[in-house]
Amino acid sequence: MPRVKGGPQTRQRRKKRLKLAKGQFGGKSKLFRTATESVNKGQAYAYTGRKQRKRNFRQLWVTRINAAVRAHGVTYSQFINGLNKAKVLINRKMLSEMAIHDAQGFAHLVTLAKVEAQPAAA
Repeated sequence: MPRVKGGPQTRQRRKKRLKLAKGQFGGKSKLFRTATESVNKGQAYAYTGRKQRKRNFRQLWVTRINAAVRAHGVTYSQFINGLNKAKVLINRKMLSEMAIHDAQGFAHLVTLAKVEAQPAAA
């Protein structure tokens, strides 16, 4: 059987990998093997970063809500518990935005949560 080298395909595959490594420092953007290692690592970091971004934003929203409700004399857990009992379905992102931009509306939610969180007198 004749020997097949596959020159154009190999060059195309390598050019594609080197293009992904564009902007890297030194040999990481010029040498195929180090570029491949760098691109693989970069893609792994990008994947985990997309997951971490969701966690980080939720953490930020919770911190903002906690700071806002403590100004009203309630803890975060009491506030969320009160909202759940009142059947208020607002996600933490919107609660955070309300705490920043709509103080009056947020204060109304806090009073609603306080009323619902109070144990019923026997």
